[in-house]
Amino acid sequence: MGPVRTIGLLGGMSWESSALYYRLLNEAVRERLGGLHSARCVLLSVDFAEIERLQVAGDWDRAGELLAADARSLQAAGADLVLLCTNTMHVVAGAVTAGLDVPLLHIGDSTAEAVTAAGLGRIGLLGTRYTMEQPFLLDRLSAAGLEVVVPDQADRDLVHRVIFEELVLGVVREESRTAYREVVARGAQGVVLGCTEIELLLGPDDVDVPTFPTTALHVAAAVRAALGEGGPPAPTTIDG
Repeated sequence: MGPVRTIGLLGGMSWESSALYYRLLNEAVRERLGGLHSARCVLLSVDFAEIERLQVAGDWDRAGELLAADARSLQAAGADLVLLCTNTMHVVAGAVTAGLDVPLLHIGDSTAEAVTAAGLGRIGLLGTRYTMEQPFLLDRLSAAGLEVVVPDQADRDLVHRVIFEELVLGVVREESRTAYREVVARGAQGVVLGCTEIELLLGPDDVDVPTFPTTALHVAAAVRAALGEGGPPAPTTIDG
């Protein structure tokens, strides 16, 4: 194995999911390398209130400018590859990539690879309203040959509300878990947990179809890239 590459984490969207990224990343490297090994990484965590305000206003151009500048700061700090620790803000992945000389690992690619490897063709998608209704992730999954199903309007509103009123604040409620289970039950052969915070609420034992946790899959892809490994996705297990 050659030199371990430094992973840049652009997070804070929300910090609850970024903390999960950091834990899974270090656990995965320790599992691969053993002993006292941990991940070589740099983290830049934004003020999510500023990003959320731009989301609501639909000012994606400004959000892209801000995150592109932050990604360049990660590169300047030594990052050899960059992760956006969020699904929703991959809406500006193009702007971030354009400002970098190092790779941005797209969360949609690691997710599509895992779903395809599982042999599924019709997949449900849960996420923020932006992720479920805008094309940036839907198109990425569809381009991999997947048929993507999103919940109806009422269920999209429910999923979005729980994310922003509960999960980004670290609140995990059993009634919300039950409501999410009901939404998943109306889905397809499996479900993409397309918001990094959803993994705080739903795990593979909570639903009857295969789940594809985008955070864990993103982390697994980053670790493979950092360690110079190939092979299929092997997501880190999330323990409660």
